[in-house]
Amino acid sequence: MNVNMQKTSDVSARLTVDIVAADYADKVKEDLKKIGKTHTIPGFRKGHVSIADLQRRFGRQVTSDVINEMVYRAVIKYIEDNKLEVLGHPVPVEVVELDLKNKSDFTFEYDLALAPELNIELNKDIHIPYYPIEVSEEMVKEQDEAFCKRFGKQEPGEVTEPDCLVKGSMMELNADGSIKEGEDAIQVVSTIVGPKFFTSDEERKKFEDKKVGDKVIFNPRNTCNGNATEIASMLNIDKEKAAEVNADFELTISEIIVVRNAEHNDEFYTSVFGADKIHSEEEYFQAVKDLIAAQLRGNSEMVFSTDARKLLVERYGDFQLPDEILKRWLINNNEALNAENIDEEYAKMIPDLKWQLISDTIAAQGKLEVTEDDLLAYAKVMAQQQFAQYGMTNMDDETITGFAKNILADKQWAPRIRERVAGSKLFGYIEEQVTLDEKPLSLDAFREMVSKPQE
Repeated sequence: MNVNMQKTSDVSARLTVDIVAADYADKVKEDLKKIGKTHTIPGFRKGHVSIADLQRRFGRQVTSDVINEMVYRAVIKYIEDNKLEVLGHPVPVEVVELDLKNKSDFTFEYDLALAPELNIELNKDIHIPYYPIEVSEEMVKEQDEAFCKRFGKQEPGEVTEPDCLVKGSMMELNADGSIKEGEDAIQVVSTIVGPKFFTSDEERKKFEDKKVGDKVIFNPRNTCNGNATEIASMLNIDKEKAAEVNADFELTISEIIVVRNAEHNDEFYTSVFGADKIHSEEEYFQAVKDLIAAQLRGNSEMVFSTDARKLLVERYGDFQLPDEILKRWLINNNEALNAENIDEEYAKMIPDLKWQLISDTIAAQGKLEVTEDDLLAYAKVMAQQQFAQYGMTNMDDETITGFAKNILADKQWAPRIRERVAGSKLFGYIEEQVTLDEKPLSLDAFREMVSKPQE
């Protein structure tokens, strides 16, 4: 079997494959024998069918399958051996049924869409804007207050406060304000309500400046816009019954629970950032500032990646593509595409295709690879962020690592993480090679910038 290639343009080539009977005859005979051994054929015992009979019954289909498979494997091997950068897959020039009755030698042709050779040079002469978000004192103060509240302690209070919880018993009232009696009356021996979570300001104000022993008359339905689940939880009843509750209730306060913010001390620093990491208030506030900066950095990186991609495509994206071959390949592999709509759909794909070629070239220049350690490190950051959402900011490494491995085992998450890590490495490398024109912005200014329609 002979395989030859002829360049048809700088970005396309045609492979010609010549195959003769001697190339495929033995393989056809081997496959026919397998059929004779494994198939039950009427009139014959399994394994006792002659080659002539097998050839008569199955010869044409088996020969066609063998030839097509051998030819395609030869094409792929030629591409691999010659290290050809092919876009998509080889596209048959013509698809016809083999004339096995009159011929034994055949010629196949495939068009190849070759990736263009790109001359991309990243250096400090290339300037790309970078917008770090400034961490204001107000941000640091708000984060500190959040930490102090999160790691604060609950203790009995004398008077209700905006963030307090109120314990007590509740009695359903009649329309005239008297306590309802009877088997259908709702009476709760002990419940807890959080006025700060009420959706109604009117109901929330009824709990202001109250003390233990005071009675508060309020309407549970109005505290949550009639949410049956919340009413059921407050009154210790099922959701079906809660959905019908409209009455006022009298709550007799038995305990007021207030949260006292944590103080800045070693115990607090350990709770927030882990053991032996913060040794002074100055270090604590710097760590808080760094934490906020790290959280905001992703926004700056996102804008940078958009700007970098746009600039690099404008600078290096004026190259030829094997359009017609790619269109044929796309039609062959996508039922939704046809001769009528391929031009329009292909035009939409061009920007992404050009960026893919440019980014692949840059990744090759930088010898960028995604390792298992890279994936685990990224998944650990994801795990830490998830724990932090629940106030767990100082989880041990073993727990975080185990959680990260579970994330990577998820078949939906694993490819996304690999793509994100590859993108992060790519743009990190670009940042190192070019000149970043840093333009610090406040958070509000940054939001205003990204909200503007792009040109």
